[in-house]
Amino acid sequence: MNTPTNAPPDPPLASPVTAPAAMLPTRPMYWSVRRELWENRSIYVAPMAVAAVAAFGSLISTIVLAQKLRVSASDPATLRALVRPPGLAAAMIIVTAFLVGAFYCLDALHGERRDRSILFWKSLPVSDLTTVLSKASIPLVVLPLLAFAVALATQEIVLLSSTALLMANGLSGASLWTRLSLLQMPLVMFYGLTAHVLWYAPIYAWLLLVSAWARRATLLWAVLPFIAVNVVEKVAFGTSHCASVLIYRLRGAMAEAFTVDAATGPVNQLSQLDPLKFLRSPGLWIGLALTVAFLAAAVWLRRNREPI
Repeated sequence: MNTPTNAPPDPPLASPVTAPAAMLPTRPMYWSVRRELWENRSIYVAPMAVAAVAAFGSLISTIVLAQKLRVSASDPATLRALVRPPGLAAAMIIVTAFLVGAFYCLDALHGERRDRSILFWKSLPVSDLTTVLSKASIPLVVLPLLAFAVALATQEIVLLSSTALLMANGLSGASLWTRLSLLQMPLVMFYGLTAHVLWYAPIYAWLLLVSAWARRATLLWAVLPFIAVNVVEKVAFGTSHCASVLIYRLRGAMAEAFTVDAATGPVNQLSQLDPLKFLRSPGLWIGLALTVAFLAAAVWLRRNREPI
């Protein structure tokens, strides 16, 4: 009888292979958003370009105001004008972000059908829902956060450079810093951005829907139905209720999310915010419901529409 050898034990059964990170459920969304940033450099180039222009304009304004303060150091109008450039620079960046988001949505789904790259992207294990949501996240999440960060950085640059210019002209920079609510400004800006993003969400979703449906001239198809409805209503009934609804959607965020006095001057105090009124606004929730409906329709269209 053969003596058993001291053979090494059999290796244990291999444990189930862990899915690579790229295949985890949350990763397709991450890489889809990354793809949008890679393919659309205007998402971050445009806000930064406007920030550079706004910072340069603010410095020129500070130089002019410093000359006036050398003549009259206590002029109230000049002192008030001195604190406007930081807020104006931030407003320009935020408006640019909203405009970039609108034009991005118009081309987001139309562009991939136009250049037929949709055939390649559909061959990947990424659902139409993930693709549409990743594109919607650009104007609803990515651009607002980017605008907030760029606006804050631009404000700091403008404040520091303006202080240096004032001191170079023999003036004190205290007149600039004491008139600004430095702790409240970022909170007010973030709240305002969030309120406007939620308020404009149905607009972005509508533009994505048009981008998924139209074969050409997406901007025309995005605005033509509303123009036609307004014209028909005006001719047939002599009223303009549809126009009022559109104006309310474009301008209503300020009326619903802020106090009454916020529309008459700069918004830089926490006391000017009214989040409870905003959350109780029917316009907010109707808009969010329309956003869900438009995005669902965009998903269906992306699944069923053919390349152009």
